[in-house]
Amino acid sequence: MNRKRILLFEDNLLWSSRLKKGAQSLGFEAVVFTMLPHDIPLAEAAIVNLSSKAFDLPKLIDRLKLANTIVVGHAGHKEKALSEHGRDLGCDLVVSNSALTFKLADVFHQVNLLDSPS
Repeated sequence: MNRKRILLFEDNLLWSSRLKKGAQSLGFEAVVFTMLPHDIPLAEAAIVNLSSKAFDLPKLIDRLKLANTIVVGHAGHKEKALSEHGRDLGCDLVVSNSALTFKLADVFHQVNLLDSPS
């Protein structure tokens, strides 16, 4: 059985470890990037830290969208401008950091990566 691949664009090691474990626990293959790679592998979805200074966000999100990758951006719940910026750049969904920590399955359901619970 092939697992769905999730790309994690995260330069915070604590967050990347937490997100990777969370995605793996839901049955996904999770690949972490701490900087923009020359070639982005194909994946069903990507989670992008909108607070990161390590990525050229417009370029990254544009490349992901061109590859038909679902893009989930995240920022702190008080970082309203960053959340809006993520939506403007084309993120399919923008969530708070706490949503990724405590409700990752719900986030994946919202973008149809997981079947809805019965």
